[in-house]
Amino acid sequence: MLRVFKNLFVHFRTWIKFLIILAIGLGIIFFIVFSVYKPMYKVTIDGEFFGYTDDKSELQNKISEYMKKGNDTSNIAFVDIEILPEYSFCLLKKDFKSNEEEIFNKIISTGVTYYKYYAIMVNSEEKYYVSTYQDCENVINQLKEKDSENVDSINYVVKYETDLKGFTETDVVVADLYVEKVIIPKVSTTTTLGKVATGANMGYAKQNLGINFINPIYGRVTSRFGVISNIRSSAHTGLDIGASRGTPISAAASGIVAFSGDKGSYGKLITIDHGNGVLTYYAHCNALYKSVGEVVNQGDIIAAVGSTGNSTGPHLHLEVRLNGIAYNPQDYFNY
Repeated sequence: MLRVFKNLFVHFRTWIKFLIILAIGLGIIFFIVFSVYKPMYKVTIDGEFFGYTDDKSELQNKISEYMKKGNDTSNIAFVDIEILPEYSFCLLKKDFKSNEEEIFNKIISTGVTYYKYYAIMVNSEEKYYVSTYQDCENVINQLKEKDSENVDSINYVVKYETDLKGFTETDVVVADLYVEKVIIPKVSTTTTLGKVATGANMGYAKQNLGINFINPIYGRVTSRFGVISNIRSSAHTGLDIGASRGTPISAAASGIVAFSGDKGSYGKLITIDHGNGVLTYYAHCNALYKSVGEVVNQGDIIAAVGSTGNSTGPHLHLEVRLNGIAYNPQDYFNY
């Protein structure tokens, strides 16, 4: 029995020596190998060789982040890269340089970018595109505040597309979509059809008129409300907007034509009664297209820009009067 244990001990010691020698030998081999070579990963996509990377986890994380948000350009939802890279372990010489950046750029160049934005719909038809959900809410809320006739037919949907549409500013969308509710106006009790108040009574505090006006023309303001000039006998009761002769003039809001004809220094003048004592005046016109008593809707063409009456050049003289008192049009119009 003693001899058996002795033989086992001898064999065990021999194996220990062998394992120690083997470990030392492998250590020497690994030392020699890793002093000359370094571990790297070969990168291929669908069998196509792309290059080598030192750290496959870092490269893959960088690709994953790019797929989530692209290059951080506004409105990118995600980037779809259909075939992702495969990695194979290999040993290359220490002085070999990896090309992660080149590999990354090649991989992302195969991706398809999807953008997220919003389409504003009118009767289920896409009309405008905006960048954010908040832009959509702003448009809808402003149209509700203005009591737009068509607000119930307007909604929005989120879009994920590979082509990014051109965005429209929310104030432009609101202005384009706004439709004034059609209400048959009543002539103000202070108004006599065919007659017009041209007194220099002026008020400087903004009044709540309860009307959403649109600009009758677009142009440069050439003279502001309240200005005193030697070409006038009193302070300026309106706002002058320069424009070419013949430029169409639109009704700022719905109403009834209270005056249409020649009126001294005003030249060819047309006024619209919007009810509740509110009237708008359009003076120095070249032509008048509406007659006293006609009902006009907001945006209807009522006249053309001219230089009649006390005028030094083609322009529109615009007035806003409440119960005969002139107020600053710039408090009610976008000039």
